[in-house]
Amino acid sequence: MSEHRYEVRSRQERYQGRIFDVVTEEVTMPGGGTALRDLVRHVGAVAVVALDDAGQVVLIRQYRHPVGRHLWELPAGLMDVSGEELPAAALRELAEEADLTAGQVDVLVDLHSSPGFTNEIVRVFLARDLADVPVDERHERHDEEADLQVVRIDLDEAVAMVLAGEITNAAAVAGLLAAARARDAGFTSLRRAQAPLPR
Repeated sequence: MSEHRYEVRSRQERYQGRIFDVVTEEVTMPGGGTALRDLVRHVGAVAVVALDDAGQVVLIRQYRHPVGRHLWELPAGLMDVSGEELPAAALRELAEEADLTAGQVDVLVDLHSSPGFTNEIVRVFLARDLADVPVDERHERHDEEADLQVVRIDLDEAVAMVLAGEITNAAAVAGLLAAARARDAGFTSLRRAQAPLPR
């Protein structure tokens, strides 16, 4: 059985911004005809499960205006620096949001955050061999980041928070569950930091 090839017949730009664009596309449908689909084209993001030698992970609590409350999340950020490799972006976000560096970085999981309306892809890395960023080299946080709360908790406790509905950020849910699975498998299933994104 062959899959239908969804072709874009026309595209109308609705909004163009720094992080995402909103477009309406006319797409061919199986059986003939077309349909209009609104979508958000996103620059993409990285997130980091930072796991220390004691088996604790770094969580941040950050205000997210679209949901109107603080959420438990992983250190994370946009793929918005031209030419920056994804592992470097992950390490940059880890330093900026958690004041940490990592001696080892591997890929945990990739996810489409909400494929019903956006092409956003998030790569979640596992960072180990952690060290503190020197105080005089730390990033100065602004806006919502100025209110960040950074904590370390046991990985199993973080997984319990996911299953209890206390952690709902998609990248955090996927990353923490993947990290627990990777740990239980002796970290043998990790992909190299430079592995290509899924197409």
